[in-house]
Amino acid sequence: MAGGGAKARGPFEAIGRVLPQTYLLLVLLAIIVVGYFVTPNFLTVRNFGNVIAFSSIIAILAVGQFYVILTGGIDLSVGAILAFSTVVVALNLRTGMDAGLATIITLSACAGVGLLNALLVVWVRIPPFIATLAMMSAIQGFSYIIQSSSLIEIDNQTFVIWFSDGRLFGLANPVLIFVVVTAVAAFTSRFTSFGRRLYAIGGNREAARLSGLPVARDLIVTYTLSGALAGLAGLLAAAQLLQGSSLVGRGNELDAIAAVVVGGASLAGGNGNPVNSVIGVFVLATIINIMNLVGISSEPQLVIKGAVIIIAVFLSSAGGVGRISATVSGLLGGSARQKLDAAS
Repeated sequence: MAGGGAKARGPFEAIGRVLPQTYLLLVLLAIIVVGYFVTPNFLTVRNFGNVIAFSSIIAILAVGQFYVILTGGIDLSVGAILAFSTVVVALNLRTGMDAGLATIITLSACAGVGLLNALLVVWVRIPPFIATLAMMSAIQGFSYIIQSSSLIEIDNQTFVIWFSDGRLFGLANPVLIFVVVTAVAAFTSRFTSFGRRLYAIGGNREAARLSGLPVARDLIVTYTLSGALAGLAGLLAAAQLLQGSSLVGRGNELDAIAAVVVGGASLAGGNGNPVNSVIGVFVLATIINIMNLVGISSEPQLVIKGAVIIIAVFLSSAGGVGRISATVSGLLGGSARQKLDAAS
């Protein structure tokens, strides 16, 4: 009978192992099903195109934010860097600069802002929350100054095709860009020594330092990368809006942080993966899209969004999925054992 009990417990133990790895996709699927039933306009090509277009920008921000959170830090400046990116590229394009050169200069400038964040955190030793909060304010003000109080229109068609209207392999370029960014991030975080070091730094920074890992260098690379990716997200936003503006991107840093948390990463650092962070973007974006289609006003949307984030933190950082899996497995396993005992 012992062998029969083991066989009976096998499926439930498998559920307990698989559920923590797949719950986010199940949540996204459940949200899509709800959207299908509550509004007829949800499952349309046009609507999904709108969701993906919005999500592509936040997804790139979330990948950069994931790297920072993985080390136990946080980057509140990415929304401001996004706006800075739109202004810089628009100013460059207005002078008649080649789209490729304007893109390189913009990404370099945004990476430079990320580098400043890194120096404040690593060398000046200001806590990441304070350092990036100060940088957010400084970059917002600087973007407004160089914009000269007026929107800067973008009419360079090459740039617009690259980052908005173009298609490659049947995919819109913004989608292709965020897919490539996510794939590279997933590979880097799992299969490279740099990715493994970031997990070690987030798990225990002092132990990583004492082990001889280049903690300072890796943190500098991480914040610089976050700034560059925020700049890339800004290029997508500029191409979609056809303008540079210091007002765009406000609140996007919170959306990116929320997506990473919904994706299962801990704000304490040391766990998570970029793919789940991107899925977290789609979870939040799909919920917001459904609420917009239903006609829910912005204030209740904020309440619902906050509740989703709290539940996500419970399921991920607070170990809620593991506890639920263990409870379900225990209950179902116990029921199966009772039936086996009764049969014997």
